[in-house]
Amino acid sequence: MNARLGFAPAGILLCALAVLLLRQGAGQAGWHWDWQADTPYLPWLGLLFLAGGTSYAVAARRGLDCLPLTVAYVLLAVGLSEIARLRPDLFSAQLCWACVGTVCWGAAVLLWGRLRRLLSYPYMLGLATTAVLLLPLIFGVSIGGNQNWIAFGTFSVQPSEFGKILLIFFLAAYLSDHHAVLTLPVRRIFFLHLPPVRFIAPLIALWGLSVLMFVIARDLGSALLFFGIAVIMTYMGTGRKSYVFLAGIFMSGAAAASYALFGHVRVRFDIWLHPWADPSGAAYQIVQSLFAVGTGGVWGTGFAAGHPELIPEVHTDFIFAAIAEEFGLIGAVLVLLLYALLFWRGCRIAMALPRVQESLLAAGCAAVLLLQAFIITAGVTKLLPLTGITLPLVSYGGSSMAASFLLVGILTALSGTAREAAHG
Repeated sequence: MNARLGFAPAGILLCALAVLLLRQGAGQAGWHWDWQADTPYLPWLGLLFLAGGTSYAVAARRGLDCLPLTVAYVLLAVGLSEIARLRPDLFSAQLCWACVGTVCWGAAVLLWGRLRRLLSYPYMLGLATTAVLLLPLIFGVSIGGNQNWIAFGTFSVQPSEFGKILLIFFLAAYLSDHHAVLTLPVRRIFFLHLPPVRFIAPLIALWGLSVLMFVIARDLGSALLFFGIAVIMTYMGTGRKSYVFLAGIFMSGAAAASYALFGHVRVRFDIWLHPWADPSGAAYQIVQSLFAVGTGGVWGTGFAAGHPELIPEVHTDFIFAAIAEEFGLIGAVLVLLLYALLFWRGCRIAMALPRVQESLLAAGCAAVLLLQAFIITAGVTKLLPLTGITLPLVSYGGSSMAASFLLVGILTALSGTAREAAHG
């Protein structure tokens, strides 16, 4: 079954490109195909198909679980189809980034024996995570209103995309090393059972760093993502609800203080609470997104038949709104179910791993993809304030594509470890 599913991404993408080519006039009288003018992306498309086939061959030869990779490719095909439709000028670039992502997947699988050694150095991982997240606060440039990019000439990278991977490694290593202390309450504050402060200080530092990312870098999406990763993995590693409650108190207090002290924070929340107060100004994006989602209804307007291009930056932050408009509620739900399937498969891999470190790592990789998809989807539909992060494997962007495939590659590599443990 997995082998047959492996052809699904190619079929989705080729069908979408055929529809777009027909809309350009293919088959009409007087039309002549010129691949350089009509399909300049063909070399990159062929390279992506070659890289995808090679990745399947590598996974099959090593006896790895191919389902996470297949789901990732299906999401990639959906994203590429939408970008070819919305921003054809960026389609070749996104194909290039998809090839880079596939290479990152291969590097994670082939070099996993070395990468797993990082779990032996939790404090070095913590320092590296902090350094990567602080880089944009010191040297970052503002793109789209968020100071979360590092520019190298015409090339820019988003460090937070790779910082989340370091964070997962750090939490997996730290929580497993200190599991006994973190789960043995020695201090009671009201109904909270907590260990000594020095053992939860790294977690509190991560929560504080998330607040700094929001206040200084104005990057609400990354702040929620990092905070959510820390809380979810801490709960998975300890099973203590006290940490979740403490994190909730911390974030509520930080949000209230930020709203009172910083004007741009108030603007972000006011847009979320009252978007119709300024539908043509500051709230234009979210209002257009809500119109797009409503226009799609249950069945959608049809691929390339809607008008999601009215939403600014629709190929990045708002690509889910484009999917909801043209594929309707059914298409949007199917996309979300793919993330849920990826999370479920990651949890299956995590539960089969014998070592706590690797189990937490697999669960964290699966959880971060689902959490990121939830945060941006909730922002686009006004369930949460608009966050400005990408929909993993779907939105346009090189940093996001490379980091997402790295996460899928780690999951795939860990499936081999789980298989070895199952067979003794």
